[in-house]
Amino acid sequence: MRKFLFILGSARNDGNTEHLARSAARSLSPSTKQTWIHLLEHRLPLFEDIRHHESRKYSIASASEKLLLDATLDATDIVIASPVYWYSISAATKLYLDHWSGWMRLEGIDFKMRMAAKTLWADSALSDDDWSGAQPLIDTLRLSAEYMKMNWGGVLLGYGNRPGDVLNHEDSLERAEKFFADVR
Repeated sequence: MRKFLFILGSARNDGNTEHLARSAARSLSPSTKQTWIHLLEHRLPLFEDIRHHESRKYSIASASEKLLLDATLDATDIVIASPVYWYSISAATKLYLDHWSGWMRLEGIDFKMRMAAKTLWADSALSDDDWSGAQPLIDTLRLSAEYMKMNWGGVLLGYGNRPGDVLNHEDSLERAEKFFADVR
């Protein structure tokens, strides 16, 4: 059974990227489990890189981090829904990915090995008709999937500037409707 985790990384609730992701998710089979986590509601602590520290070890620092780690490991598919912010992923999304580095070093978790069987997808709205502005976001997520030996599911892009714009953009909604068409 497929289990989709939707990580919502926007700096606002009910933004265009979230609307686009929810439009795409409607095409998933009813038997597909969906978990939605908004990073605004489950804030992660700042990430500190202690890989080379002699006496400190990584640990889970908050309930939000535990929730996100557990949901990430439980999913078969992870959809990063981040708007294009300054040509890349949002700060909250970047912080979530930074925590992957720590989770790879948690004893007994085998994070990287367990991630290898999953598929990473990207969903993003941007306020420009020129999709090239999303390339750094796409590259960040595709290369993250590659590093983790995950499958790359692809990217869904939509147009939206003001709140709700994507819901009136027919091309974006048509792409959303077909985005998960091959998921079984």
